[in-house]
Amino acid sequence: MDWDDFRLVRAVAEAGGLTRAAERLGINPSTAFRRLAGIEANLDTALFDRHRAGYVPTAAGLAMMAAAARMAGDVERFTRELAGQDRNPVGELRITAPASLVADMLMPALGRFTRTYPGLRLHMVVAEEALNLSRRDADVALRASDAPPATLVGRRLATIAWALYGRADLAGSKLDECPWVVPSDGVAAGRFTRFCENRGAGERVVLTLNTVLGLREAVEAGLGIGPLPCWSADGRPGLIRLSGLEPELGAGLWLLTHPDLRHSARVRAFMDFMAEEIAALRPRIEGTTIPR
Repeated sequence: MDWDDFRLVRAVAEAGGLTRAAERLGINPSTAFRRLAGIEANLDTALFDRHRAGYVPTAAGLAMMAAAARMAGDVERFTRELAGQDRNPVGELRITAPASLVADMLMPALGRFTRTYPGLRLHMVVAEEALNLSRRDADVALRASDAPPATLVGRRLATIAWALYGRADLAGSKLDECPWVVPSDGVAAGRFTRFCENRGAGERVVLTLNTVLGLREAVEAGLGIGPLPCWSADGRPGLIRLSGLEPELGAGLWLLTHPDLRHSARVRAFMDFMAEEIAALRPRIEGTTIPR
């Protein structure tokens, strides 16, 4: 049997149908239908029960899916090990980071990095969710986390400090009457929602966002006061701190990679370079610079 047969069966099982599986594999549904029918004819057994709700794998389908997962794991492991053996910082490097860190913090540093290592081509994957570095969805991840995955290695670069901010023209206003803007309950396991409720401001929330991106702009636009990372807000002329640092909102800033890639010249060059860049920004990130 061909490796692509295993990939198709696994994709159909995970997607629950032919259309989404075909999209994932980059083929059209009719091709997927013919190939699956051919595999089942060759094996003389049904791999899926067809229901109106989708495709459900039979016992044979589950066995083939498990074999496909083992084969994919071997391929991914080989690819990581091969990538980890490069000795020169050239080629492609995939980096992932949340959108809130990319524009203000990462882009200036990436500009300096590409000038230092012109042989590297960077691919930035902007994602709030944690990508799978074992599958090489990315080679290096910059993440805000209190508990990074035990399967990854790296270093804690700083602690991201947060405080309550508002527009400068709020000076002298009664903060207990101001509207609030906050990340929604699905962000950071609900810590921002709890922060807001603990201050009795739950009924005054006028805007929630399912990401940190856009939060600063909402406060600057005058929608309300809200928690912001100090590195993002302290340099904005129209914003002022309305509180001290809020430890319950803080999180570690981690630079992570897979253990198989830690000795890769590309990964090592990026991690060492970025550690120095972040070290220079650490007072801003940790909120220890004196705000206006």
